[in-house]
Parts: sequence; structure tokens; C-alpha cells
Amino acid sequence: MSVVPVARVLTTAQLSDDLVVELRRLLLDAFAGDFSDDDWDHALGGRHVIVDDDGVAIAHAAVVARMLEVGSRPVRAGYVEAVGTATARQGEGHGRRAMTEIGAVLHEHFEMGALATGDHDFYAKLGWERWHGPTYVRGGATRTRSAEEDDGIMVLRYGGSADVDVTASISCDARSGDDW
Repeated sequence: MSVVPVARVLTTAQLSDDLVVELRRLLLDAFAGDFSDDDWDHALGGRHVIVDDDGVAIAHAAVVARMLEVGSRPVRAGYVEAVGTATARQGEGHGRRAMTEIGAVLHEHFEMGALATGDHDFYAKLGWERWHGPTYVRGGATRTRSAEEDDGIMVLRYGGSADVDVTASISCDARSGDDW
């Protein structure tokens, strides 16, 4: 009899050193080696959903707090980072399971979900929408256009954010590595 994979939600502070090493290895595998220290750092400080099979992590997604501005409206967003499934386990629904759990975390703690991706279909099937407005990065009082990100931002609107205009401008704070 096989064990059904389990999804756990842990804060960054609850991750053991061994689990951090395991998750980094999982994400390096899932991203075919293209997962940087900055990418990992972006996933820290919030909550992690870990899908594990018999104690081995097979999928991961994280959500961290970021203040986005839609037009001139500040929105406390849960920004999704480091979504990946072990290559050998892709196509089995574990990434979907991790993102379903992330959706529950978003609804509980944030006004709206946001993420950057090139895989729009995966997230669209989970209710995420593509952002159609221009993107910007804030650095102090300066806003810099980030047109290269225009096609990659997706949001999950609900509750008080259901009326957010996805054709308005959207901006995030600058950070190391990829801003979005």
C-alpha cells in the first residue's frame, strides 16, 4: 500500500536545516539548475507549502508578503515564489496541490495573490488571471518601467480585491535578483 502525499504549511522559521537543503535540491531539479540564491531568498520570510511522499519533499510553493500598488492603490499581496515539483513526479498533480494550499493561505492572510510566470496555463486553471496593465518597479520615490515583465504577471483576486482593475498599472518594490 502506498502512502498518499501530504501537504504541510510551515513558516520559514519552522523549516529545519535539513529540510532547507532538501527543498533547495528539489527546486534546483524542478528548474533544471536555473534556481539562484536570490530566487531562494525571495521565498523566505513567509509560508511554505510542502507536498511530501513518505517524508520526501516532492513539491513546494512559498508565499511572502509584498506591498504592490495598483494604480495608486496599495494592495497587501501574497506573492508566490519557488513553485516547483520534482522532475520525476511532475504531471501527477502535486504542483496543483501545493498551489491549492497556497490559495487557502492567500485568502486567510492577504488581500490578493500575485506571481510572475511564463507558465500561464497552469495558473489559469487554478483561477489566476493575467495582468494586462503596465508593470513598474519602485525604488524610493522613483518608478521605473519594467516592460519585460508585462506578459508574466498573474493575480488571484478575491474578496476586497475582486474589483482590482487588471488593466491598471502595477508596481512592486525593487529587490535583489528579479524584482518581479
